[in-house]
Amino acid sequence: MTQYFLKRLLQAIPTLLLVSFAVFGLIRLIPGDPAQLLLGDAADASSLALLHAQMGLDKSLFIQYLNWMGDILRGDFGISLTNGVAIFPEILERFQVSAAIVLCAVALAVLISVPAGLLAAWKHNSTLDILVITGATLLLSIPSFWLGILLMLFFGLHLGWLPIVGYVALSESLSIGMLYLILPILTLAWVETGVFTRMARASAIEVLRLEYVAHARAKGCKESRVLLRHVLPNAFAPTLTLVGLVLGNLLGGIAVLETVFTLPGLGRFLVDAIFARDYPVIQGCLLFIAFIYILVNLLVDLCYPLLDPRVTIQ
Repeated sequence: MTQYFLKRLLQAIPTLLLVSFAVFGLIRLIPGDPAQLLLGDAADASSLALLHAQMGLDKSLFIQYLNWMGDILRGDFGISLTNGVAIFPEILERFQVSAAIVLCAVALAVLISVPAGLLAAWKHNSTLDILVITGATLLLSIPSFWLGILLMLFFGLHLGWLPIVGYVALSESLSIGMLYLILPILTLAWVETGVFTRMARASAIEVLRLEYVAHARAKGCKESRVLLRHVLPNAFAPTLTLVGLVLGNLLGGIAVLETVFTLPGLGRFLVDAIFARDYPVIQGCLLFIAFIYILVNLLVDLCYPLLDPRVTIQ
């Protein structure tokens, strides 16, 4: 197990370095001068040169990259060009909002979709299977922003049960803060339930056709024991992979949902920085999102030996 962990950890380090190099290079390819953006069009050449020196833009790209990575390793993501605040604390604050929504939504989707997919596979080609796969397909077909608007209209405006505008931090009031997060969580969970259900069903159908399942049934094992003890652990591995991919993607990519519900999340923070051409914020957000994506998938890889002990010997 230790060797497996170290192997996956060593594989993640060069991936992070390549991602940092790609993010740094892509930001430098964007047209425009950050110093010119700060000083305005009326700035003279001497002021631009002075600001270039202060920002380190007068050095070679390689030296700029080394200086930037050195600051990143010290936890310094730079200063925002828009409001002059430190970027890293702002990213962490926005990430807490996105993480609360995504983690709850994905957990809820998994709790619904895995049993639904398992039952659909058990009753393959039956009425239950058709209903489950039809429901999953419908959920996949609904855009998240449109579903969010419908939920806001029904639960917020029509029934008046839940707030639809604004945000209260969970640290300020847990109960009130959760009220503001219920609709975003439900919206995201409903959409992702369709994805996970289809994967869980397909994986379970493949496992149900294997010989050891037929052997367990031939020994007289109850059908519930066959499904829970033999089918579920082996069928859950592909679904776990998909959960890791979706989780890493959503943690930095729910800007549309955050905009619909006016939530100060990380995705909306990145979009606002793109519109404002705030290059340090864009650079820091992209690197942080890539780090979270790699970290989540690393944790998923480390969970594989719990489902399949054969993984540790690879």
